[in-house]
Amino acid sequence: MITFPNAKINLGLNIVERRPDGYHNLETVFYPIPLTDVLEIVPSPDGNETTLTCYGNKVDCPPEKNLVMKAYRLLQERYDLPAVSMHLYKHIPDGAGLGGGSSDAAHALMMLNGMFNLGLADSELATLASTLGADCAFFIYNRPMLATGIGDVLSPVDVSLKGKTLLLVKPPVGVDTRTAYSRVTPAPAATSVATTIALPVEMWDGCLNNDFEPSVFAALPQLWLIKAQILDLGAQYAAMSGSGSTIFGVFDSDKLAETAADTFTDCATFVLPL
Repeated sequence: MITFPNAKINLGLNIVERRPDGYHNLETVFYPIPLTDVLEIVPSPDGNETTLTCYGNKVDCPPEKNLVMKAYRLLQERYDLPAVSMHLYKHIPDGAGLGGGSSDAAHALMMLNGMFNLGLADSELATLASTLGADCAFFIYNRPMLATGIGDVLSPVDVSLKGKTLLLVKPPVGVDTRTAYSRVTPAPAATSVATTIALPVEMWDGCLNNDFEPSVFAALPQLWLIKAQILDLGAQYAAMSGSGSTIFGVFDSDKLAETAADTFTDCATFVLPL
């Protein structure tokens, strides 16, 4: 059985308050995009040992700590699953604010649910997924969602970038999420993401903000320069996704996005027609 776990971008991101448990309440829109990994799960050849083999982009953790393996163990504890052999080809960059690891975990849960006829509804899978990571539950539904709480309280939102072209620019630097949160001063936004997202895309610039940008850009000014370049090259909107370090731009045409991508020769770039 094979599937293609996709990435996401954040449309707006307000860090509203720090919680007593040390996490932060936020407000953002998770938007699925067609940049994917590849995940295959098949019965274990020997029937005894569950394994995870990774290919493609280097995954900097042992298999047992990978979210895909954690997803398997989560279901195995509850349903006594048989051993499987899992193969993960990583294409979505890590440490990029694109949710690749979370998507892999969510898709693993859905695949295992189908393979072994567990009969879990999406709401049940989302509850399980949220124990693996704050944004994992989003990938169970995999449609535009307004996220609140720590990113795990989801409600459908009416926003579409269909017909647009997305340019992702991932420089050869990463951003540690915990450090990024430590540098933000939480505060309710004057205007909610839900309100701003209803505006036309060409009106988002300057209104739809990511609260991580000021402190992350201060530490890594090259990210600010990338965002400024993307806008100068014709994007209707540009922002950092999540806590970074990917900067994305929304373009009106494939050609504009492809021309812009050629500018960033020292970065990984992805042009994604939506």
